[in-house]
Amino acid sequence: MSIDTHHTTHDHPPLPVPEPSSTEELDTVDAWEAPASLGTDRKLPAFPVEVLPAWMADQIRAVAEFTQTPRDLAGSIALSALATAAARRAVVVIRPGWPEPTNLFLLVALPPGNRKSPVFDAMIAPIIAAEEQLKLLAEPRIEMAKVESRIAERDAEKAANLAALDDEHSVQTATEAALRARSITIPAQPRLIGDDGTPEAVAGVLAEQGGRLAILSDEGTIVANLAGRYSGGSPNFEVFLKGHSGGTMRVDRRGRAYEHVTNVALTLGLAVQPHVLRDLAAIPGGGVDEKGLLARFLFSLPHSTVGYRATDVPPVSAQVANAYHRQLTELTLRLNDRAEHPAELAFSPEANAAMRALQAEIEPRLRPRADWAHITGWGNKYAGSVARLAGLLHLARHTDIPDRTPITADTFAGARQLGEYFAAHALAAFEHMATTPTDDTALAVLRWIERTPQISFTRRDAFAATRSSRIRRVTDIDPALTMLEDLGHIRRAPEPDRAGARGRKPSPVYFTHPQHRPEPGGTA
Repeated sequence: MSIDTHHTTHDHPPLPVPEPSSTEELDTVDAWEAPASLGTDRKLPAFPVEVLPAWMADQIRAVAEFTQTPRDLAGSIALSALATAAARRAVVVIRPGWPEPTNLFLLVALPPGNRKSPVFDAMIAPIIAAEEQLKLLAEPRIEMAKVESRIAERDAEKAANLAALDDEHSVQTATEAALRARSITIPAQPRLIGDDGTPEAVAGVLAEQGGRLAILSDEGTIVANLAGRYSGGSPNFEVFLKGHSGGTMRVDRRGRAYEHVTNVALTLGLAVQPHVLRDLAAIPGGGVDEKGLLARFLFSLPHSTVGYRATDVPPVSAQVANAYHRQLTELTLRLNDRAEHPAELAFSPEANAAMRALQAEIEPRLRPRADWAHITGWGNKYAGSVARLAGLLHLARHTDIPDRTPITADTFAGARQLGEYFAAHALAAFEHMATTPTDDTALAVLRWIERTPQISFTRRDAFAATRSSRIRRVTDIDPALTMLEDLGHIRRAPEPDRAGARGRKPSPVYFTHPQHRPEPGGTA
C-alpha cells in the first residue's frame, strides 16, 4: 500500500487573482472564483453513537459532555475496551472458511489539551475492574502451582542425590522427577491491559497470557518503540502484524525453550497527537507500508474542542456510569471463561447477503484512480474490519453471549455505519500522513476563519488565533497564509501608501472569500 500525495495542497497551481482597482472590489462576490480544496479540510462525519446499545451510548455521550471532548474519543475507546473483552474469546464466522477475530487496532488523533486521560479512565475502568477480579480468582491456582513446583523440585533434587551412574534405575527415577518438576507451569497473573513496552516485551506478555493482550494508552510511546527506539533504530513490528490477524508467534523465553503461541490477539486503543500519525508512517525501512501495519488501523480524527468548551457541565450520572461499568465488567468476565472454546458468532443469511453487497461496493473503489486506489491495503481489510465491528456490536447488544443467535442484518447495518465513519476518517488520516506542517497551519487558519466569519483579518489576528509550539513568531504563519491565498480562500489587501509615515509598519490585511464571510445582516 502506498501513501498517495496527490491529495496534498502542493500540487494545486496558484489561482489567478485579478488586480483590484480598489479595496471595495475585493469585497464583491464577482471578483472571486471558487476556492480550491485544501486537501486536508475534509468534512468528517461524527461518531455514530446511535448504533450502540444504550448502556454504551449513554456513557459515551455523558463522558463527552462532562469532559467537553468530541464523542469520537470516548466512542473509539469504548470500542477498544469492548475488543479487549472479546479478543480471543469470540470469533466472527461470516461464512465457512472466513472467520474474523474480534480484536481491533484503533487510533484517535487529537492535539494536546483535549483531556484524553480522563476519558480513558472513564471508558476503560470496567476492564481494569474485571482484571482485578480475574487476579483474585487466579490467586489460589497460582499459589497451588507454586507449592506443587517446590515439592516437585525438592523431590527431583532428592532423587538426583540418591542416583548413581552405575544404577540405571536410580538415574531413570531422577530423570523422571526432574522432568515432572519442569512440567509444572506456574500461571502468570491475569492481565488484560499491557504497558507501552517494546515489541519484545509485548510478545513476552502475550505468551504469558495465552495469546491475548490489549495496549490502551493516551500516549504515542508504542509508536516510538515500534520504530526501534530501544533497538538501535531497527523497526520491529512482526508481533503487531500477527497480533492483528490471529497468526502464530514464536517467543524465545530466557532460561526456557522457545514456545509457539497460536491465534494471537492483540488489541490497540491509542489516543495520540496528530504528529504521531506521521511518525507511524515514517518508520524506517518502509516496512510499515510494505507489510501493511497502517492498513490494520481504524483511524479517528475528530475536531478539537479546545477553546470552545463549556464550564458549567453536568457530571456523568451514577446510573449511567454504573450501567456501563456493570455491563462491560460482566461481559468481560463471561467471555474470559471461553478461553478453551471461544464463542462463534455466525452471520445470518441476511447479514451474509449484506456482506456480499458490501464486498461488491468495495472492489471498484480499489481500481486505479478510484477514491481508494491510494489505500488499497486498508481497503482490502475493510470488509473484515466491518465484520469485526459487527461481532462486537452483537456482543454489546447480547451480553449473555448467545452463540446460537446469529448476527442479524440490523446489527450488520450498524457495523456498516461504524465502518463508513472509519473509512471517511481513514482517508483524512492518510492525507495527514502525507502533509507538511505548513498544511497543518493552513488548515488551522482556515478552520479559525470558518468558525469566526469575518470580511477581513490581519496577519497578527491569524497568528494570535493559531499560536502554538510550532507557530512561535508572527512570521511563522506566512507560508500558511500564502498557501491559502494561492488556493483562493483569502487575498492580501493592497498596502496603503506610507510615504513619509513613521512608526511600525501595520500588519498585513487579508480579505476572506465570500463563502467564509458572515451571512448578510449578521455580525462580523
